[in-house]
Amino acid sequence: MNKKAVVLLSGGIDSATTLAVAKSMNFEIYALSFRYGQRHIIELESAKRVARHFDAIRHLIADIDLGLIGGSALTDKIDVPKNRDLQDLSKNIPITYVPARNTIFLAYALAWAEVIGAEDIFIGVNALDYSGYPDCRPEFISAFEKMANLATKSSVENKRGIKINTPLIEMSKAQIIQKGSALGVDFSLTHSCYDPSADGAACGECDSCLLRLAGFRAAGIADPVKYN
Repeated sequence: MNKKAVVLLSGGIDSATTLAVAKSMNFEIYALSFRYGQRHIIELESAKRVARHFDAIRHLIADIDLGLIGGSALTDKIDVPKNRDLQDLSKNIPITYVPARNTIFLAYALAWAEVIGAEDIFIGVNALDYSGYPDCRPEFISAFEKMANLATKSSVENKRGIKINTPLIEMSKAQIIQKGSALGVDFSLTHSCYDPSADGAACGECDSCLLRLAGFRAAGIADPVKYN
């Protein structure tokens, strides 16, 4: 029987490719997404499509409200930055950073992994083409994994350790797109934009859109999603 893995799935390029990597490693996929108070839930529809595309055993959408805490353009009525220079994206932590989001998401993934008997969690963090988020760095992942193996019954009592897998962490966005394409990711199912229009079209100007567009150009592949 194949081993189980919890895969954090936002509906974007990175998480879809990460799920495809886990699938290619013959894991049974338990996809986990969040309705966390984000300004739009178009990404969740994308996550559902990606989970179905790869025949996830289960796709769980957890409800938490980080909007109650605020502090981010993704949860508050704060303007999303537009048309920034790509060279400047990783210099400072932008207002689109959601406080402690990956820590919270990984904690939920850890709890679910313990319940279903999974020893692997996959997350599509990336330390190269990213927007300066501190919870995408290798040292954060390493620290969380250490904590996870101190904090769970499965690790302490049953000696079943948890591994946090980050297959994309040292890849450029172009390499991620090429990897996803090779593994059968249908990028038309994905969504990356922080500030889409009402019909779901991407703005083409936010940090996430700029990184996505630059990645597709560098990969030599046409981006199949709709832009305004």
